[in-house]
Amino acid sequence: MTAEEFVEDLDRRNQTILKRLDPDAMLKPEVAGDLTVLNLLKVALKNEIEATEIASRWLVTTDDVDVKMAFARQAGDEAKHYRMIADRLRELGFDARGFNPIAKGYGPLFQYLDTLGSIVERVAAGQFTREAVAVVKNRQFIEFCERAGDEDTARLYREIIEPDEYFHHQLGRSLLLRFAATPDAQDRARRAAGRTLSLAEELQQAALATAGIHHAPGC
Repeated sequence: MTAEEFVEDLDRRNQTILKRLDPDAMLKPEVAGDLTVLNLLKVALKNEIEATEIASRWLVTTDDVDVKMAFARQAGDEAKHYRMIADRLRELGFDARGFNPIAKGYGPLFQYLDTLGSIVERVAAGQFTREAVAVVKNRQFIEFCERAGDEDTARLYREIIEPDEYFHHQLGRSLLLRFAATPDAQDRARRAAGRTLSLAEELQQAALATAGIHHAPGC
């Protein structure tokens, strides 16, 4: 199939799985303690630092300039999100300056993404698929914040973080149209996207004991 046909097919496959992810089931296993905005934002710090680092690692090991700039844009956005979430946590009474989100190590999805070596795999898994998951989870988190009466956090995600993640997803789409042009490249992309979604579902179902888990709002 053409690159355009492949990207549309991959998007349909991804969306079918994303629609199965129930909001409450996605949130509850991931947080230590009570299910509160503050505790979920602490989880989000790990997501943001992992997203910053994986994009940075890929940036320095990619030769294509357009792809470098796409990863650079993403790394900058994710670092910005980290700072903004830390500021919001401080407003909620938690000082994140002494908090190390990766003290207990990197999450399973980060570890998987770090094994990917080709541009088409990285773009399919990281930007096109992982950021599509982020868009879904952020929209759910916005609704959670609104139900909790926290309009300030909801606004942060609605006006800044979620639009950035959608932009990263669209960057992935544009790059896949360029790099997923052969049967081999399409197969690599399909498998990388599929594994990313499988990990998302596995993490959703796990009875996780800590807040430092990759799969959470703001990833």
